[in-house]
Amino acid sequence: MTEQVQKPFLYVVVCAAGIAADVGELITAAQERNWEVGVIATPVAANGFFDTAAVAAQTGRPIRSAWRTPGEPRPFPPPDAVVVAPATFNTVNKWAAGLADTLAVATLCEAYGLGVPVAVLPCVADALAAHPAYQDSLIRLRGMGVRFGPPFAGEPGAGFGWEQALDLLGR
Repeated sequence: MTEQVQKPFLYVVVCAAGIAADVGELITAAQERNWEVGVIATPVAANGFFDTAAVAAQTGRPIRSAWRTPGEPRPFPPPDAVVVAPATFNTVNKWAAGLADTLAVATLCEAYGLGVPVAVLPCVADALAAHPAYQDSLIRLRGMGVRFGPPFAGEPGAGFGWEQALDLLGR
């Protein structure tokens, strides 16, 4: 009997930014690189920023945005890596401060304690990116080993570069 090799499991955390509508591009790229993918969305992102039914069909798994109840089985295995794309001002700042008030941010906070590699593609307007709290958050998260792609302010016609997140993970 041959042993089935498990594919590595990637959590994709999706935040509420317009570019989230194209998260399927990241999922396709990850699947082409032999990842299994599960999506965790912030509550706002899950409420209309991307096609949750299409993404669930693409991954073959439900989209998570809320904690499971006691006794409910875990819908995803533990992550081998996490990608946050797009990562918003709000999520980056809450994560750096350890404010785990959503499943998405709690997952990011926990990833550090588990030693799971995390790659981030920020999508933050220039005016918000200039805020000192955001700059401090980037310093803290980089100090925790989080890998950041280039900033994206949502300029029309500019590519988001979804695959850069996977490159940051080395896959």
